[in-house]
Amino acid sequence: MERRELLKLIATATGTALFAGNVFAYNDIPAVPLSNTLFNEKDVALLNEMGEVIIPQTDTPGAKAANVGATMAVLVSDCYTPLLQKTFLDGIKKISSLSQTRFNKQFVQLNKQEREALFNDLDVEAKAANLANGVYQGVETGKPSQWEPGTDEPTPHYFTLLKQLTLYCFFTSQVGATKVLRYVAIPGRYDGAFPYKKGDKAWAT
Repeated sequence: MERRELLKLIATATGTALFAGNVFAYNDIPAVPLSNTLFNEKDVALLNEMGEVIIPQTDTPGAKAANVGATMAVLVSDCYTPLLQKTFLDGIKKISSLSQTRFNKQFVQLNKQEREALFNDLDVEAKAANLANGVYQGVETGKPSQWEPGTDEPTPHYFTLLKQLTLYCFFTSQVGATKVLRYVAIPGRYDGAFPYKKGDKAWAT
């Protein structure tokens, strides 16, 4: 999948362009020790569980198989502005608090139906909040947003950030590119009439 296509996918799924513009400075997201990020192993495990609700395992691998939590830790620490970092970190705490309040359980203890119910409600809440705050911008252009703290630009709902990161980290991972998208490591000759059937997987490269 080309970068522009991925940006459009994220914009379509979340209603706004990707937040964290300098993520594209990476050709490959580097392996960074967790001690150099804002997260620990428990945080990464929780992010993997949350990501799995957004991209669950079916007949293809889900977010946990791609270890999206570890990649999120790097991107949030290195690419998010301080304002977006705070929004994301506070949001993860909010999800944990909602799990306890609504189900009297930690998020990792919720069953599949409870997790989906919680995230469905958060998705509705996020879309309404983003619309009210004027966050819906850049969808058609596919350009990443690079809003800085201290400006008048609105801040996205934390669930929007979680959803965007999950999609980006999954579809740029080896698992997402090779197991879910069709992938050719070394593209062959150009074939403008290559056969395609409706329902075929999209190409990763």
